[in-house]
Amino acid sequence: MSGVRPAPETSRPETAVQVDGLVKRFGGTTALDGLSFSVHAGELFGFVGPDGGGKTTLFRILATLVLPDEGTASVLGHDVVADMWDLRQRIGYMAGRFSLYPDLSVEENVRFFASVFGTTLEREYGRIAPIYKQLEPFAERRAGALSGGMKQKLALCCALVHRPDILILDEPTTGVDAVSRREFWDLLDDLKAGGLTIVVSTPYMDEADRCDRVALIQEGRLLATDTPAGMTGAFGRPLFGVRATDRYRALRGLRSYPHAHTVYPFGETLHYTDDRLDETPDHIAAGVRSHLEQLGIQGVSVTTIAPTVEDTFMARMGSPRGEAPK
Repeated sequence: MSGVRPAPETSRPETAVQVDGLVKRFGGTTALDGLSFSVHAGELFGFVGPDGGGKTTLFRILATLVLPDEGTASVLGHDVVADMWDLRQRIGYMAGRFSLYPDLSVEENVRFFASVFGTTLEREYGRIAPIYKQLEPFAERRAGALSGGMKQKLALCCALVHRPDILILDEPTTGVDAVSRREFWDLLDDLKAGGLTIVVSTPYMDEADRCDRVALIQEGRLLATDTPAGMTGAFGRPLFGVRATDRYRALRGLRSYPHAHTVYPFGETLHYTDDRLDETPDHIAAGVRSHLEQLGIQGVSVTTIAPTVEDTFMARMGSPRGEAPK
């Protein structure tokens, strides 16, 4: 009947990804240090963290390309080791680096990846059409000659052409311009709206707000897992944006302030928190402003601002005054 949604598939697990105590070592380096988390079916779940944090290793394990040393991981209810061959038919994986064939054309790449999974571009056109239509004017162009944003859209088409049940995307927008990044995430929103489970990693903190839930990862360990709103809501202290004519002197001045808890540069603004939890924000702001002005710093403004996921990440990393580790 028109307008009636079909019933959900009863065979689809409520938990799309389940990871328990996952450990991976490369020689003397521990890339993953006891990771445990779950991803709900139909969720857009993001891993946010710096390079070297373990995101790529984790995603290669989930995509059945690397074996864990300890712990377990299941995707769509199947173990990534014991059931790897069945899983590979159901996973769409996009590597962090462009990994398609640069000497093949756009169309040739899509046709090749469709054939690997026993299907054709024509049969699956409806699935990838929202993305592929943007590429069709360049169908004969070699993939290596595409712009960064178009390369990522082509890679996404190739990951979707066999109709996977889950997408695993490793930093899909790294090195892509801001407009293309936004367009790519709009595509992910559309795919999620269609019920597809998406697990994505990114070094860009602003992209975390596009996810249903976010995991902060550093040095192979999870620092926190929550919704973006939950992350920022648990920040715990008033956050201040500090501006001054001489930003560098202001940064050094804030780090010398006896009550400073954290001080980090964020673009043209310095993000500051105070170690006093019993003072009002107005009193703290006035004290910070007075301290900087006594140092002869001009054009000082101190305002209360809302924390971001990046602020939460920095706070959980430690190094309270934002200084480089000794």
